[in-house]
Amino acid sequence: MSNSSSLNEFLLLAFVDTWELRLLHFSLFLGTYLSALLGNGLIITAIVCDHHLHTPMYFFLLNLSVLDLGTLSTTVPKSMANSLWDTRAISYSGCAAQVFLVVFFLGGEYFLLTVMAYDRYVAICRPLHYSTLMGSTACVKMATGAWGSAFLHALLHTVNTFSIPLCQGNTVDQFFCEIPQILKLSCSDSYLSEVGLIAFSASIIFGCFIFIVLSYVQIFTAVLRIPSEQGRNKAFSTCLPHLAVVSLFLSTDAFAYLKPPSISSPALDMVVTVLYMVVPPALNPLIYSMRNKELKDALRKVISWI
Repeated sequence: MSNSSSLNEFLLLAFVDTWELRLLHFSLFLGTYLSALLGNGLIITAIVCDHHLHTPMYFFLLNLSVLDLGTLSTTVPKSMANSLWDTRAISYSGCAAQVFLVVFFLGGEYFLLTVMAYDRYVAICRPLHYSTLMGSTACVKMATGAWGSAFLHALLHTVNTFSIPLCQGNTVDQFFCEIPQILKLSCSDSYLSEVGLIAFSASIIFGCFIFIVLSYVQIFTAVLRIPSEQGRNKAFSTCLPHLAVVSLFLSTDAFAYLKPPSISSPALDMVVTVLYMVVPPALNPLIYSMRNKELKDALRKVISWI
């Protein structure tokens, strides 16, 4: 295969070969997808319908739920369809779209989680300035900045990846089109520009991580100074869900991309990818509603309407 222009489709990595195991994979992914749709859908509906939740924290949570649904919808339905119909094929344009959307939604989550850390920092460390710094206009600008940065980031990676000549076949060792797996199909040395772009993206993500860590160091320092136990518990209840989501998201991503090559294998890579692509979006609604009384009350109202 001389170059990428001659490719009409890619072959994704199948989870299993037998019909019974394919059906099991389909059922597990379907259950996870439906639970994520239900959980994130309820959170979005509750935030939109309950005026008590029209605050910056819940505005950003609404955006996070939309990004979670986008992340799952980009990869899981295609994987389920491939298992059900016993096929591995994805079109060239479909693969390009999947790469763009995966990078877009994941990048959006990184940027939005950073904004949410700033929101918690201002709320706890600078409460007298909260209404000024986190007004509706400022929140919309921050959310727009996160979505816009993610879009440009995804567009740059997608264009650069699919402009690289591919001459190592068309089999992608993953259940969706992932940039590192596509780079393995590239001609010798032709992928260096994309590797440089990935390194640049990694430095941005590391910068976001440092910002989040520094924000929470100051948040916990401020919370421990609160004299009343009730005040400390209330402050922790608004921070711990976000911190749990950040930890889950970053730890699974870090393990996926920083694990030693000696322990890498297609099966392990697939399992790890499921951990960071499928598990966090499905668990985020549970994490955020577990210790949040306001959100629980709003969710009960929505469920009672249904």
